[in-house]
This record gives sequence, structure tokens and C-alpha cells, in this order.
Amino acid sequence: MTDENERITHLEETLAHQAKTIEELSDQLATQWTVVEQVRAKLDRLTERFLSLEEQGLEAPANTRPPHY
Repeated sequence: MTDENERITHLEETLAHQAKTIEELSDQLATQWTVVEQVRAKLDRLTERFLSLEEQGLEAPANTRPPHY
């Protein structure tokens, strides 16, 4: 009977450890997802800014003489 009790105790300890590990991994995943969303939003803003600057740069520069002439 003690062999069965030891086995059950070992299984309960293993289950508790696994449940704690799953909870920690879930928390880390949630934190990383928040970071990914922040990076994605920043990338979207930078892309919009880049495209805006690129459109402005497509305008032909004024044909002026360089200052040393």
C-alpha cells in the first residue's frame, strides 16, 4: 500500500509542477504577445512615415545653381 501512496504522491507532485510551469509559460506568452503588438504598431507607423517621406521625395527638386557658382 505504501508503494501506491508513494506513486500517487509522486504523480501529484509532478502534476503540480507541470501546472505551475504551464501557468508561467502562459504568462510569458501573454507578455511577449503584448510586445509583438507594440512592435507591430510601431512598424506600421514607421511604414506610413516612410511612405509619406518617399512621396515627398518624388517631387522634382528645383533646378537651381549650386552656391559656388
